[in-house]
Amino acid sequence: MSATDAPERHRRHTLELLTLCAVGLVLWTVLLALTLPSDYHVHQWRTTWVGFDALLVAAMASTAYLGWRKHRSVVITALATAALLICDAWFDVSLAIGTPDIWISAVLAVLVEVPMAAFLIHRVYALLPAVPARPRPGR
Repeated sequence: MSATDAPERHRRHTLELLTLCAVGLVLWTVLLALTLPSDYHVHQWRTTWVGFDALLVAAMASTAYLGWRKHRSVVITALATAALLICDAWFDVSLAIGTPDIWISAVLAVLVEVPMAAFLIHRVYALLPAVPARPRPGR
């Protein structure tokens, strides 16, 4: 097996693992849908949300910092920030259903969180051709 076969083998193994995980997650999601209670009282609600928002701040700040430095890792942090914004919108809205907070959650999701995520994803897509690629060893 040559050194040029190794990247293709790693790629194939990664895709096989991702496929297996996706199938497993579908099964897990069905199990959760059938077994989780629709109402659940939690402890540490404040810790959960403050922790999530702190993670979102760290992702945004990292994206801003790397963007100002014109570092190519900004692509990774921007996509992570976009994913966190989408998760934030989902949880804010889905957990507020049936409460008076649904309106503010929906407005923030529609006018702030989802558009910001879409903007970041669009910018990453636009930046990809400009990100300098490191030459592969042996080339």
